[in-house]
Amino acid sequence: MKRIVLAFLLLLGWRSDLPAQTPYYQGKTIRFVVGNTTGGFFDRWARLLARHMPKHIPGNPDIIVQNMPGAGSIVASNYVYAVAKPDGLTLGMPNPGLYLDQLVGRQEVKFDIRKFVWIGSPVREPILFYMRSDAPYKSISDMRGAKQPPKCGSTGTASSDFILARLLEETLPPLKIQTVLGYQGGSEIDVGVERGEVQCRGMTASPFFGREPFLTWQKNNFVRALLYTAKQRHPQIPDTPTIWEVFDKEKVPDSGRRIAEVILASEEFGRPIMAAPGTTIEQTKLLRAGFDGAIKDPELLAEAQKGRMEVDPVSGEDLQKIAQRILDQPADVIARVKKIMGQ
Repeated sequence: MKRIVLAFLLLLGWRSDLPAQTPYYQGKTIRFVVGNTTGGFFDRWARLLARHMPKHIPGNPDIIVQNMPGAGSIVASNYVYAVAKPDGLTLGMPNPGLYLDQLVGRQEVKFDIRKFVWIGSPVREPILFYMRSDAPYKSISDMRGAKQPPKCGSTGTASSDFILARLLEETLPPLKIQTVLGYQGGSEIDVGVERGEVQCRGMTASPFFGREPFLTWQKNNFVRALLYTAKQRHPQIPDTPTIWEVFDKEKVPDSGRRIAEVILASEEFGRPIMAAPGTTIEQTKLLRAGFDGAIKDPELLAEAQKGRMEVDPVSGEDLQKIAQRILDQPADVIARVKKIMGQ
């Protein structure tokens, strides 16, 4: 009798007309929730990935992009963390400095970045600080000695513009920057610079070399780059010093450099993508594999090159490690970061 049952089960396994298991993502729609306005590089990367990731996820789901700006992407991150279902169908793309708002204990933060499920980042992002050329500040040294601080635009306290301004004030006194908060996105700050509402901005570097209005601005010498936060100078602005060169020139102590390393860890996050806590292991594997496949896709790479979008990916596994490591800081470092962030 046992032999008969076994033979029957084997026969069922051999039948080719039995229905195969339907892929989880077949017939479903994934939503990218971008914590910034349309037109910027966060939005452009989300839409580029939305076009190519479906090919690399079993079931070929649709992917749509929803912009949810506000509070330097805290609004979008709170949504993904606490409102979206942990079903692998809602992905967030927040500002990379999001961890700082958590580190200093801002009340608006309702998330723990260590509990997000990190999918990947298409690029690492050093920060560049630019100034209108008609402003009376031709270098960081000029800003240190200025009686009137420059006015810089910012989207929120987790944004690169706000973070860099506070870092420079902390490590290079008596330098001061008057930060104008409330802009919905980087594109709105750019308009503010053109109108003369603000004179400067700290921003991730790749848009400065990859989109308007910066291409025209550089051609017309409307702005100049005063600082770059990577370890090496950028080949397209070879006369612009790195922050570490400025630190050497201004004799910034080791304690200030350690704070800078924590603040600038956002470069490693780049333009990160995350899913809600509780996303299953299987869904996480599918999403990470979809991202990894897309970021190596020749068609995506060709589009990125055409759009002057640099590609320097970080895996979801590495982002998960960064999220764990970056919040593990001694009390004295956290205290200084809180001071920088106005807490």
